[in-house]
Amino acid sequence: MWRAVVAGRFLLGKHALRLLSALAGGVLVLSGCTTNIEDIGPEVPKVPVQRVDAIAARVPAPIAQSGALAVGVNVPYQPNEYRDRNGNIVGFDVDLMNAVTAVLGIRADYIESAFEKIIPAVQAGTYHVGMSSITDTREREKQVDLITYFAAGVQWAQRTGQPIDPLNACGKRVAVQATTVEHIEEVPAKSAQCVAEGNPPIVIQAFDEQSAATNALVLGQVDGMSADSPVTAYAIRLTEGKIEPAGPVFDAQPYGWAVATGSPLGPLLRDALQHLIDNGIYRQIAENWGVQEGAISTSVINGARS
Repeated sequence: MWRAVVAGRFLLGKHALRLLSALAGGVLVLSGCTTNIEDIGPEVPKVPVQRVDAIAARVPAPIAQSGALAVGVNVPYQPNEYRDRNGNIVGFDVDLMNAVTAVLGIRADYIESAFEKIIPAVQAGTYHVGMSSITDTREREKQVDLITYFAAGVQWAQRTGQPIDPLNACGKRVAVQATTVEHIEEVPAKSAQCVAEGNPPIVIQAFDEQSAATNALVLGQVDGMSADSPVTAYAIRLTEGKIEPAGPVFDAQPYGWAVATGSPLGPLLRDALQHLIDNGIYRQIAENWGVQEGAISTSVINGARS
């Protein structure tokens, strides 16, 4: 996740993502009904995955003997990782990691953690892997190795049929989640440019939860919304046509799974994921969650762009 130092969180590079909950545990108003958003998400089919002996043979002996990979994760961050109505940790990231561990012939044990504790716990060996929409940055690569599995950027949304231009939104009302990069950097920078060019500023409306920002757009209380691309894509899916993308995804950066520096798990996870990319299962999982725009074609270790 792209996070900033607000209430004790990280700032790594110029990117910061949600610090509170995002599209999970909040309330979304659809057609006049108020529903817990975790209860209205679409049913996501599971994709069967077979063990690949040539790759599974490389699983480190202690992990192979236990049959489990300890995965530290921070929730909620729908659709990537969150708890469903039964309390299970689910999401795009979870389905993808489950597919990778199936290739390896083991299972993933998900351990909920504060986001800022995940990388130190990976360094200490408490978790084998950190998986929480972690943006691969050069700063983080000094602490752990990161295996890239997705590309996320900023994506605006608009009410369907009511266009807003992310590059020319002067005077418009734009919803963001508080303390995200959209709130503290991206939209303010666009607003400052408006003022510098003699135009009215963007009216930034910040909400504590992403679900509330989405709700404001659905109800027409704002003209547009800016959020992380998979969050926006999933919000569009949940609103069933009430909102739509506004402009392209921009400023994309890779997400990565964190492992200890030099760990044999790095090449192992990369190769297992690449197997899923090559045989189409990765794409199928991404499409099931509606986040295929961020799908990658090649996984690498430490692919930071900034």
